[in-house]
Amino acid sequence: MKQEEDFDANLAGEDGRSEESKSSWFKRIKKGILTSTAEKKETPEGLWSKCPECGYICTVTELRESLFVCPKCAYHHRIGSSEYFEILFDDNQYDVLFENIRSKDFLHFTDLKPYGKRLQETWGKTDLTDSIRVAHGKIKSQDFMVACMDFEFIGGSLGSVMGERIARAADICIEKKIPLMIICKSGGARMMESAFSLMQLAKVSGKLSQLTDAQVPYISFLTDPSFGGISASFGMLGDLNIAEPGALIGFAGPRVIKETIKKDLPEGFQRSEFLLEHGFLDFIVPRKELKDKLATVLNLFRN
Repeated sequence: MKQEEDFDANLAGEDGRSEESKSSWFKRIKKGILTSTAEKKETPEGLWSKCPECGYICTVTELRESLFVCPKCAYHHRIGSSEYFEILFDDNQYDVLFENIRSKDFLHFTDLKPYGKRLQETWGKTDLTDSIRVAHGKIKSQDFMVACMDFEFIGGSLGSVMGERIARAADICIEKKIPLMIICKSGGARMMESAFSLMQLAKVSGKLSQLTDAQVPYISFLTDPSFGGISASFGMLGDLNIAEPGALIGFAGPRVIKETIKKDLPEGFQRSEFLLEHGFLDFIVPRKELKDKLATVLNLFRN
């Protein structure tokens, strides 16, 4: 037992107490592995993060302090609804709404696995109930409703639950005159729900039309990626259409378009900067400036 303690002390950089333990830096005490697999201390996952754009490596803590924007090249990492709510709402205080609404496998759809099983697995792996979360809080003391998609939940796909949550949020916004923002981060419609999914495009677009009639502002905030039916409908129906820097936005992906037209695409095609230049967006806002910019916009809408 004494030998094992001295062995551990040496590995920790401390001096052993016996001459035998001091004679070498590493000494196997007994045949086989000294520490059982169950007792080994693994390096915690997620401790470091590498920027996919420039390769800069920093701690997750440092990345979080910079709002998940690369300190070196300003690449905007993908984040979820919890992070956006923390960035936007005053003192991180907000109420999450409509969490009781859950998806169901009405069509008994099966691709690589049954849709019902896919839902159960996703609920088990994440703390999300669907691909969008709706929250009400204050931005610089101004009431604001935010519906934020989570790419982690089946690619942020549009299903019947997403449509219903946005519709109910719009009803509250119309009743209480609260501006609405949808943060888009999606690959498009959820094929496992077929026509139920596609009908949400018309449903949400109709609700946004009611917002316009009630003179309640709607802001569409496009982040990476925003594709498919999302960008083809309510993603582009905002009183203001804004985006994060470098966000990939479009209907079909660049690879599909290139293979279809058999031509090389312009540099930066479908990136937010390209779309701003061609009049598709009103402005691009870096994540660190988002809250101040939105507060200014809300003041302008009010006055």
